[in-house]
Amino acid sequence: MSASPPLFVVLAAGKGTRMKSAEPKVLHKIAGRSMLAHVLETAKTIDGAGLSVVVGPEMEAVVRETRAVAPGAEVFVQTAQRGTADAVLAARSALDRHSGDVIVLYADTPLIRPETLQRLQKALDAGANIAVLGFRPKNPTGYGRLVTDSKGTLLAIREEKDASQAERQIAICNSGVLAFRVPKINDLLSHIGNSNAKGEFYLTDAIELARAVGLVATVVECDADEVLGVNARDQLAAAEAIWQTRARLALMRDGVTMIAPETVWLSFDTKIAPDVVIEPNVVFGLGVTVEEGATILGFCHLTGAMIGKGARVGPFSRFRPGAKLGPDVHIGNFVEVKNVSLGAGAKANHLSYLGDGSVGSKANIGAGTIFCNYDGFNKQKTEIGEGAFIGSNTSLVAPVRIGAGAYIGSGSVITKDVSPGALALERVSQEERPGWAEKFRTLMTRRKAEKS
Repeated sequence: MSASPPLFVVLAAGKGTRMKSAEPKVLHKIAGRSMLAHVLETAKTIDGAGLSVVVGPEMEAVVRETRAVAPGAEVFVQTAQRGTADAVLAARSALDRHSGDVIVLYADTPLIRPETLQRLQKALDAGANIAVLGFRPKNPTGYGRLVTDSKGTLLAIREEKDASQAERQIAICNSGVLAFRVPKINDLLSHIGNSNAKGEFYLTDAIELARAVGLVATVVECDADEVLGVNARDQLAAAEAIWQTRARLALMRDGVTMIAPETVWLSFDTKIAPDVVIEPNVVFGLGVTVEEGATILGFCHLTGAMIGKGARVGPFSRFRPGAKLGPDVHIGNFVEVKNVSLGAGAKANHLSYLGDGSVGSKANIGAGTIFCNYDGFNKQKTEIGEGAFIGSNTSLVAPVRIGAGAYIGSGSVITKDVSPGALALERVSQEERPGWAEKFRTLMTRRKAEKS
């Protein structure tokens, strides 16, 4: 086994012109996290691993993302795109300082699993100097082929443009991911030439060079989905679908019920406890936690929210950042909650907006209640005490406090604090004019006739 943890060299210099985007390709997101971040986080699962990221010129956004996800990573610039070997050699100084294994990853291949990286290392432990990650696509057209002998030893990697007709019939293909246990790897890579159809320095040529000096190369196979490279929007969508399928399956195996899992959308940091039930067409944005026994009814959208134990929400509810629901809270259809904490057993079952504030335990929010939290310049808070009852069609103009156990009459506009246990009403006196409706209809009918 290598005496030291591996060094990962992550290639992120591609321009991604097929994405047709002003944003660098590797910053496009899957499950709310950039592809680059997915790869870096996977590499970080190997204890003590070093990280080097190779970017292109003027890719400051990629550098910032690298620093945010892996502050200890070194960043190197490949000044001109001259092939994968040239890209790895951009990190020459890091390679010179490193004495252990080197594993090359790609920032646009975000679905590789930690256990696959471990299998690459085990192949090196078993005696290989180079381990190449291979896969068997349904259609190998366009991929480099892994040329092996009868014993399975890897002889060469042949890019399709340079492959013979016989080599193009090979089913197992090169993912691009390679692991090296080679003394002085820079010397090996520096001998790679560019005598090929594209005039580039291929990292894959390291296999034949290594064999020429008595080193051994082998193949580690993985599922094709795991090494899906993303170069265009349709491939981004395909990678998203694969990630979502994995994440849903993991949650269901951990005790979460999904009525129609293919309709539930998750983020990379979604946390859902056992015995949660999720109905169809629910979207979990970033930063959502759902505790044991909660029920999320259909067509809910959640971002930055915490749903407490045994809570029941939806259908058609929206939870924005700062929404915190205590145990057994009920939030019903067409209710929006933003930056509001609700105590145990509180209810808001119909057609309300709760923005910036707090709701005490066992309080009841009637249909059509609005927290009027914004004056055009600042957000203000509405505080509702325990056991308070807010009647339907009430506007609470913040900042305002409703005391514990208070009642607010339906149709009120409350602009002042209400004492605990009090009844607050704000209505214009009702006036009735007998016969007015018939007189009005007669007048309007006559006017309409006169116009025609």
